[in-house]
Parts: sequence; C-alpha cells; structure tokens
Amino acid sequence: MLQVGTKAPDFTLPDAQGCPVSRADFAGKRFVLYFYPKDSTPGCTRQACAFAGAYAQFAALGVPVVGVSKDSQASHKRFAEKNSLPFTLLSDPELSVIQAYDVWKEKKLYGKVSMGVVRTTYVIDADGTIVWAKEKVKPDQNAQEILDFLTGK
Repeated sequence: MLQVGTKAPDFTLPDAQGCPVSRADFAGKRFVLYFYPKDSTPGCTRQACAFAGAYAQFAALGVPVVGVSKDSQASHKRFAEKNSLPFTLLSDPELSVIQAYDVWKEKKLYGKVSMGVVRTTYVIDADGTIVWAKEKVKPDQNAQEILDFLTGK
C-alpha cells in the first residue's frame, strides 16, 4: 500500500463507457480512489452501494469517487446499471494501475494462496498527494470512514 504523503501515481484507464479517465482530470480537487476485487461479488457490491448511498454527501464536499478493479468495461457497465452507481468505475485488466498503487498482493482464502486485489482506498488531495490510505477496508464502513475524514469527525 502506498503511504500518506506519497505522490499518487499518474494513470489513464477507460471507464464503463470506454472514455479515458486520468488522474490529471482531478487536478485541483480531492478525490477518492478505491480498489476492489471484483464486480457483483457480495463485499464489492456492499462497498459500491455504500458509496452510492453517500454519493450526495461526497458531491456536496466536491469530492468525486472513483472505483478501480480488473473487471472489463462491460462488467463495470452491468454492475453500475444493476446497482444504480452514480460514480465512475475504471477498468484495469492489465493491472498497471492496480500494481502502481500497490494493491495487487498475495491473498489467502481457506488455505489457498493466490494473487488478487486487496480492498484499499486512498484519498488524494488537490495537488495529487495521498492524504488518507487504508488497506483491507470493511465494505460497509469504508464510505463513512472517508466522509468522517473529509469532514474532520
């Protein structure tokens, strides 16, 4: 995981409609960049829906929310439509951004070891510096944790 105070790596990835989205698009404003393992799985759906439920609060603070996984654009489109997600989902099947943000790690599940995305969230400030970072976030609590940070609670 990248640490607070680190300059966030640049990226350009396609969103669900195939439009390129870059870190530079958020220059001059804070934004949330969260990495999750897979569309339409229980934990990832709960996390995305929690962000969707708090979306008006993020918008009122002027803080965009961006989710990243290795799923395809088509998968993101279905996931966003099914769950009425109002924020951007980026597709990283090549793992370039996932690896640049140090969230591709060895995971153990029921004794089986594999590589995968560790659920991690970053808040990046207006000048591109990471100001909040946490890995292994809890899907149901992640959005509120970030809102508390952003509002100083």
